[in-house]
Amino acid sequence: PRAHAASGGAARGSSRVGRRARMLRQEAASTPTSPRGTQSGSTTPRARPLAYASRPSTEGAAADRSSSSSGATGSLSFGNKRPHAKHTAAPHLPIGTSSSSAQDASYPHMFRTPLSAGNPQRSGYKSWTPQVGYSAPSSAVSAHAPSVIVAVVEGRGLARGEIGMASIDLKSPQIILSQFADNTTYAKVITKLKVLSPLEIIMSNTACVVGNSTKLFTLVTENFKNVNFTTVQRKYFNETKGLEYIEQLCTAEFSSVLMEVQSRYYCLAAAAALLKYVEFIQNSVYAPKSLKIYFQGSEQTAMVDSSSAQNLELLVNSQDYRNNHTLFGVLNYTKTAGGSRRLRSNILEPLVDVETINMRLDCVQELLQDEELFFGLQSVISRFLDTEQLLSVLVQIPKQDTVNAAESKITNLIYLKHTLELVDPLKVTLKNCSTPLLRAYYGSLEDKRFGLILEKIKTVINDDARYMKGCLNMRTQKCYAVRSNISEFLDIARRTYTEIVDDIAGMISQLAEKYGLPLRTSFSSARGFFIQMTTDCAAISSDQLPSEFIKISKVKNSYSFTSADLIKMNERCQESLREIYHMTYMIVCKLLSEIYEHIHCLYKLSDTVSMLDMLLSFAHACTLSDYVRPEFTDTLAIKQGWHPILEKISAEKPVANNTYITEGSNVVIITGPNMSGKSTYLKQIALCQIMAQIGSYVPAEYASFRIAEQIFTRISTDDDIETNSSTFMKEMKEIAYILHNANDKSLILIDELGRGTNTEEGIGISYAVCEHLLSKKAFTLFTTHFLELCHIDALYLNVENMHFEVQHVKNTSRNKDAILYTYKLSRGLTEEKNYGLKAAEASSLPPSIVLDAREITTQITSQILQNQRSSPEMDRWRAVYHLATRLVQAARNSQLEPDKLRAYLSNLKKTYEKDCPRAADLPERTEE
Repeated sequence: PRAHAASGGAARGSSRVGRRARMLRQEAASTPTSPRGTQSGSTTPRARPLAYASRPSTEGAAADRSSSSSGATGSLSFGNKRPHAKHTAAPHLPIGTSSSSAQDASYPHMFRTPLSAGNPQRSGYKSWTPQVGYSAPSSAVSAHAPSVIVAVVEGRGLARGEIGMASIDLKSPQIILSQFADNTTYAKVITKLKVLSPLEIIMSNTACVVGNSTKLFTLVTENFKNVNFTTVQRKYFNETKGLEYIEQLCTAEFSSVLMEVQSRYYCLAAAAALLKYVEFIQNSVYAPKSLKIYFQGSEQTAMVDSSSAQNLELLVNSQDYRNNHTLFGVLNYTKTAGGSRRLRSNILEPLVDVETINMRLDCVQELLQDEELFFGLQSVISRFLDTEQLLSVLVQIPKQDTVNAAESKITNLIYLKHTLELVDPLKVTLKNCSTPLLRAYYGSLEDKRFGLILEKIKTVINDDARYMKGCLNMRTQKCYAVRSNISEFLDIARRTYTEIVDDIAGMISQLAEKYGLPLRTSFSSARGFFIQMTTDCAAISSDQLPSEFIKISKVKNSYSFTSADLIKMNERCQESLREIYHMTYMIVCKLLSEIYEHIHCLYKLSDTVSMLDMLLSFAHACTLSDYVRPEFTDTLAIKQGWHPILEKISAEKPVANNTYITEGSNVVIITGPNMSGKSTYLKQIALCQIMAQIGSYVPAEYASFRIAEQIFTRISTDDDIETNSSTFMKEMKEIAYILHNANDKSLILIDELGRGTNTEEGIGISYAVCEHLLSKKAFTLFTTHFLELCHIDALYLNVENMHFEVQHVKNTSRNKDAILYTYKLSRGLTEEKNYGLKAAEASSLPPSIVLDAREITTQITSQILQNQRSSPEMDRWRAVYHLATRLVQAARNSQLEPDKLRAYLSNLKKTYEKDCPRAADLPERTEE
C-alpha cells in the first residue's frame, strides 16, 4: 500500500489527474479575500488534508513506476511514457489511465481503481475541487482555468459516427449532454472539446486497445496533448444507469430534459460513466434533485473550429499569449467570473437564432440609452461572487465529516447569504426596464424562494455575518456566524476562543513593554498569530533581538517572528477553532437540509447575473468606440467597417473598408501587394460576424449580416513539426477540412492558398478549390497573388474581383520609387505589377539580384501569361445577372420609403445601362 503524503498545508488526496488538477485543487481550496484581490498582509489559507488513506496498488515493476511518477499527491500516473514489461493490471478493475500524449496509445495502460468491489480504502479519497473551500476569482485566467471533465463515447458497427458526450464543470453544478452524428473527420467532436477546454477526458477502454485504437481516440489524443485521459470499462457506459442518474439528480425546473434524452442512448451512456467517475474522484455525492442538466444540440450554435479560433485570435493572441489583444480582450469588461466564462463560450459558439440575437441587441441598446440603468446594474453585478461555483459546493454532500468540509460549508453559507442579499438591489435596478429580456430577468428575480431561503438563513446566521476581505476577518465571521443561544456548547467554545485571542494580544503587549520594542499582533493563515515589528532593519539586526523570539524573517523594514509560548497558544487556538467549526457545521448541515428543496432558484440567479454581466460588457465596449447595431438579412453588407483588435492596438483608428457579398456575388477574390492589408481584412470580416452573432454591436457605420452556421479560415502558413506537416501539407489538410464540412450557410476565408508548392500547381489547386466553392452558396473571400485566378470571373457570374490600392511616391533619400499602402479596397484586379520585386528591392536586396529577377520575370510573363479579356456578350450577361440579384435582394429585404426605393431603382437602371455594352458591340447571332 502506498500512503498519501501532504505538504505545505495544502490538501492532497487521491485525484486522478496531474499537476494541472493539483493547481485547480489549490485554487479551489483557497478562501477568497476579495472578489478583486487579496488584502495586503494576509495570506490565503489552504485546505488541510481530509484523510490520509492507503490504497492498494498493482504488483510488480509497473506499480513501482506509477508510484514514483505520481509523486506525493497519490494520484494515478497519466504521463508515464515508459513501456511496461508486461500488463500487470487485474482484469476486473474498471478504470484505467492513458497518457496525455498521443504516443502513449501504443503502450499498455494500468487499470487501477477503488471502484472495484470490496475496496476498503474507498472512503479515503479526497475531493480536488471547491468542496474544501471556495474562491471567487475575478481574472480571466483563473475564471477559465480548466475545470471540466468530459465523457465521450462512440457507437459501434452501423452506429459508428454517432457520438455521445456528457460534461460537468467542477466549478458549476450543471451537466451538458450532447448527441450528434459526425463524419470521419470528427470535426464536431474536436470543436466541442476545444470549446469546453477540458481538464480530463474519459473514454471507453475499448476505444484505445493497443494497436487497434479507434480513429476518434487517435484524433482526440492528437488534438489534446496536454489533457489527461482516463479509460473506463465499457460496462460503465450504461444508458439505463445514465437515465436513472438524471431522474435522481436533475432539478424539477430542468426535468423536461428527460423527454429530450430518453431515446438518446449514447449521451445517456456518457452521463453514467461521467457521474460514476466524478463521484469516485470527488469522494462526495450530489444531493438529490440538485443538478442542472440540459441537452445541447449541435444545431443551436455556429461552429468555429479550433484552427479558425487561433487564426482569428478570438481568445489567445498569436504573438504573446499573455496579452489581451484578442476579441475576448476587446469585449471583456465583465465584473464576475461567471460573466467572463459566458463571454468566452459565446465567442467560441456564436448564436444562430436571429430572434435571440435581436433580444440581446435590444438589451444593449437600452443599456446605452439609459445611463442610470447602466451604472446601477454595473454597481450591483460587481458585488456578486461566483454564483456557479458557490452552487457547486453547496449541492455536494461529502462522504466524510472533516474540518475542511465543515469550514467550507460555513464559508459558503455566508457567501450564500451575501448573494441573496443582492437580489433585492438587482431587482430594484431592473424594475423599470422595457426590453423583453431584461423584463424576463426581472420576473425571474420575483421568485419567492430567494426570500424564503434568506429568511431561513437569518434565523440561524447572524445578520452581521457577511463576506469580508482578509483571512482573519473571514475566520472571525465563520466563528461567530451562528447566532448565540442556539447551542450552549458552541457559545462556551466561542468564549474560550475569544479568551485565547485576548491572551495572545495581551502577551504580545507585555513583550512589547518588557523589551521596549514596537511589537504588534499579526495573523496569516499559514502561521496563525505571530509578532511583527516595523523598524529600521539596518539599525537592528536579527541577532540583537531577544533570544526568546524564534523563526525570525525579514521583509524590507519589517521583522516577523514568534515565540514558544505563542506557538502553544496558537495550537490551543486551533483546537478551539476546530471545536467551533464542528459544532457550527452540525447546525449548518441541518439548515442546509431545510433549504435544499428551494436552492434551485439559484440556477436562475446564476444565469441572470452572468448574462447581465456579459450584456453590460458589450455596452461598455460600445461606449469606448463608435460601434453600430447590426441587422440580419441574407446579405453581408458592411459600410466603413474596421478591425476591432487593431483599433485597440493602434494609436490611430484603422482604415475602414466596405464589404458587400450576396447570394448572387458570393465569392470575392482579393488581390494586392504584400502587406497591403488582405489578411487583416479577412480577419476583420470574421470578427465582425462573430460579434454580431453573440449580440454585440460591431465596428462599422452600417452592418448587415447573414447568419453563418460555420466559420472557416485558412490563414496560417506555419509548418507543424509535431505532426510532421510542411507548409503545403498543412494548407492541404486545412482546405480539405473546409471542403468536407462547409455548407451553404458557411462563411469561408482563404488567404493565399497554394503558396507552398510551385506556381502552376498552386494556380491549379486554387482554381479547382474556387470552382468547388462556387457550386455552394457559402460566402467566400479568397485572397491570392495568382492573378490568373482572377480571370475565373469570365466563366462564373457570381465572382467579384477586388484589390487593395497602393500609391507610388518618390523616395528622395534613395532616389527610388517607394510604395505607400492606402489599405483601401477597390473593385477590379490590382494594377500593380511585379510588386514582389518592389518589396524585395525595398528590403535592401543587392541591386544586381533585383535586376536579374526583373528581366527573368518579364521573359516568363511574355511566354506564359495571356491576358484574358471577357467578350461583350459576357459583359452583357454579367450586367443582367447583377441587376437581377440586386432586384431580388431589394424585394426580400428593403425597408426603404417609396421615394427612396424609387431613387434606388433608378440608380440600378443607370448602373445597368453603364455596364451593359451597346447592341452594336455585340456579335451578330446566326441561326444554323
